[in-house]
Amino acid sequence: MKIAVTSTGKTLESEMDPRFGRAPYFIMVDMDSLEYEVVNNEQNLNLPQGAGIQAGKTIIDNRADVLITGYCGPKAFMVLEQAGVKIFTDVKGSVMEAVSRYKSGDLQASQGANIESHWV
Repeated sequence: MKIAVTSTGKTLESEMDPRFGRAPYFIMVDMDSLEYEVVNNEQNLNLPQGAGIQAGKTIIDNRADVLITGYCGPKAFMVLEQAGVKIFTDVKGSVMEAVSRYKSGDLQASQGANIESHWV
């Protein structure tokens, strides 16, 4: 199982970025081995709109089963949900803390977006 976590940096010790679509990095963590890879999200950082949808496609293309983030808007949520990605929002701390909380069952899957669309 692969978990994607929004991150401000390139390590498991990095703080999570609360923004999904505009997080600088996604840390893709293998749940069994805790090996990880860094996926750069810089192509979406300055998009005037659609960053969440594009970031969602990045998560799907990298075959993540789970996304852990702070906030996820309605369009990105829909893209991820349709692809079968489980989404966990309102999470804070380091990437490793988020992964540990997921692994221990302390996180609850989100039922919908937890922030309004910026481009209504």
